[in-house]
Amino acid sequence: MSTTTLDAALQAALLHHGIDRFNADYAATLDERRFADWPELFVAEGRYRVQARENAERGLPLSLLNFESQAMMRDRIVGATQTIFHAPYYTRHVVGSARITHMGAGLESDPIRAEANYAVFRTKPGSVSEVYQVGRYIDAFVSTESGLKLLERRCVYDSEMVLNSLIYPV
Repeated sequence: MSTTTLDAALQAALLHHGIDRFNADYAATLDERRFADWPELFVAEGRYRVQARENAERGLPLSLLNFESQAMMRDRIVGATQTIFHAPYYTRHVVGSARITHMGAGLESDPIRAEANYAVFRTKPGSVSEVYQVGRYIDAFVSTESGLKLLERRCVYDSEMVLNSLIYPV
């Protein structure tokens, strides 16, 4: 194996590890209910969408949630934590290993693209855990001074039905 090939393989492995680590930190942020930190995982003009698989595959824009900036995400978090009344519950995210689909330069004009399967379990106090949502993250990452950040995260869920309402990010 040539040095150039080895360097490219090492760079790809480090990037893959970085994305998997990012996803683990993302899941911990939500599971530990550090919702105010969630928008900081995105760039200022980052986009977040939660969309049914059927709509995604047909190229239809309808989404359960569609935020086009950190400011919109912060507004949602204020609403979810301070104004919406709902029965309390906890989540546990399980995120699979990422698959890099485009080794971009890590710039907004050429982001790194990756996908990872996810499952979110929900537990209401005094009740059993249940599968809340299963799907895949379709991501565009940019490299920043503080590490990888999301330019876009599309959460494409497989179910045709969503249990109750979607309050917290997935």
